[in-house]
Amino acid sequence: MARIAVTDGLSQEAKSVLEKQGHEVVIKYYETSELESGVLNEFDAVIVRSATKLTSKVIAASTNLTVIARAGVGVDNIDLQAAGEAGITVVNAPIASTQSVVELTIGHLLSSVRNVAKSDRSMRDGKWEKKVLKGSELSGKNLGLVGFGRIAQGVGTIAQAMGMIVHAYDPYLPPKIAKNHNTRLHKTVDTLFANCTHISIHCNLTDETHHLVNYEMIKKMPGKSPDGIQCGNHIVNCARGGIVNESDVLKALNDGNLASAALDVFEVEPVVEDYDLIKHPNFHSTPHIGASTVEAQRRVGLDIVNNVMSVLSGKKCDFIVNKDYLK
Repeated sequence: MARIAVTDGLSQEAKSVLEKQGHEVVIKYYETSELESGVLNEFDAVIVRSATKLTSKVIAASTNLTVIARAGVGVDNIDLQAAGEAGITVVNAPIASTQSVVELTIGHLLSSVRNVAKSDRSMRDGKWEKKVLKGSELSGKNLGLVGFGRIAQGVGTIAQAMGMIVHAYDPYLPPKIAKNHNTRLHKTVDTLFANCTHISIHCNLTDETHHLVNYEMIKKMPGKSPDGIQCGNHIVNCARGGIVNESDVLKALNDGNLASAALDVFEVEPVVEDYDLIKHPNFHSTPHIGASTVEAQRRVGLDIVNNVMSVLSGKKCDFIVNKDYLK
């Protein structure tokens, strides 16, 4: 049976599934220096979350690995090409956290337009700013989704139930899928921003999408809804840090091109102390907790161990993310 390292934690239930199949599970966090020195060479598989970075140097030192498993969706902390060229299969668990991220995204949208975080801070300071904290409704507004995968589709469904008109930009999406979701698909991200006062990010972080949301893109946003309401512009990102240029967001908040911004993910995590963006009154954030629910973590753990066992036993796995690089 296999020896499996778990570097960023795993539920007891998921650990038990592996152990009942005869696998040895070692739960321990390793520093970068340990990873680069080949500590994972003692294992057949490793399960990570976002904290552990499996670079080409780490992978080169881990010659006995057969499987790298990302307990979650994003795999930008894993060098997929290096893994594939080393014959290591990389799998993830993309479905498990979908509902949790959808709900957090909607929560941030609502908090933005109704000044929930801003009101809370004000009341903690002993103020009663009822007249100042007038918001706007989501109903009747254009919501632009950058990327239209499972999470974006879930957000779009709820947004439509609240009366929003949903738009999307996804160059890899068959138009039929957008049509089936009653969503207007844009050919360019520029036209998406030009038509939408509310933007939510749902794409992967790649060279192409790094700082895709920048000051010039934000300036394209209309600030006015189709029914003529001056609702301002709002951006939410619960996808990956680095897609949004945070310095540009601060600039847009300062000059009024953005009425609000809400981030669950940041380019550098954890965020540095005294970060100017976090101090802005029209900004609110969460510390990368999109998948941090009891339900999602249970599903993630069970899904990822099943994927690992499928690969180890030579069975079909639908969640291999580095097929293009595997030898």
